[in-house]
Amino acid sequence: MARLDPRNSSRYWHAPDLPGMDLLQADFTTHDYAPHVHDSLVVAVTEFGGSEFKSRGRTEVAHPRALLVFNPSEPHSGRMAGSARWRYRSFYLAEPAIQDILKAVGIDRPGYFTSNVVSDQDLVTRFMALHHALEGGAQDASFHRESLVLTFGDLLHRHGQAAKRIPQAPRDATALAPALELVRDGYADNLTLEQLGAAAGLTPFQLIVAFKRTLGLTPHAYLTQWRLRRALRHLREGQCVAEAALASGFYDQSALNKHFKRTFGMTPLQYVRAGAS
Repeated sequence: MARLDPRNSSRYWHAPDLPGMDLLQADFTTHDYAPHVHDSLVVAVTEFGGSEFKSRGRTEVAHPRALLVFNPSEPHSGRMAGSARWRYRSFYLAEPAIQDILKAVGIDRPGYFTSNVVSDQDLVTRFMALHHALEGGAQDASFHRESLVLTFGDLLHRHGQAAKRIPQAPRDATALAPALELVRDGYADNLTLEQLGAAAGLTPFQLIVAFKRTLGLTPHAYLTQWRLRRALRHLREGQCVAEAALASGFYDQSALNKHFKRTFGMTPLQYVRAGAS
């Protein structure tokens, strides 16, 4: 029986709380892929080195920071070619995951990606960050959900055949009024992207785009800022950090600490001590 080359390593796992989505992180020095197909939509990002792949009767090269997309059931193969190392990350979206993305974007069919190589360095960076975040687990599920919808939504919007069918986000800030009101009233609740979108009559993808366009923040960032403002009030009123975190909608004290320090440059405890002195 052939043994795997010890210089090669890979990790394959199911994405947390995302039915139908699997993830792969691979680091190869000698590996070749025989021609094969996946039932899933495959999105892959090269982290280091590169590879040579064959698809649609053509041979192409995946350079560092290459973004590759293979349609479901599209035959392809890959090999190291001239690269001494090939490190990459992949998303595999089976039918449930594809349908979830399509619903969030507002279309019923994904269309066909006419090119396997996508020239979009912004998406390369964002897919890389999303993959790393999902590798770390769903510590902030709402942030991961927002990043997932926006990143895959932009892939479909910018490079998919179905781009023209994606509903456009409103440009008028008044369209967001119901969602903003829901944040003000329910900031302490476990609000989801879908709930905020439904309040405004928008798909989750439309909602994110409209928030960024009119407010300069994503829905998750806006909700986080609102929660931080409430946490400041609770701390001024004498609540301890743990109580202020839960009362403001953060899932625990560490979440409040992380966002508080990122925004204000200090921890909640440092803020309390400064006020006391």
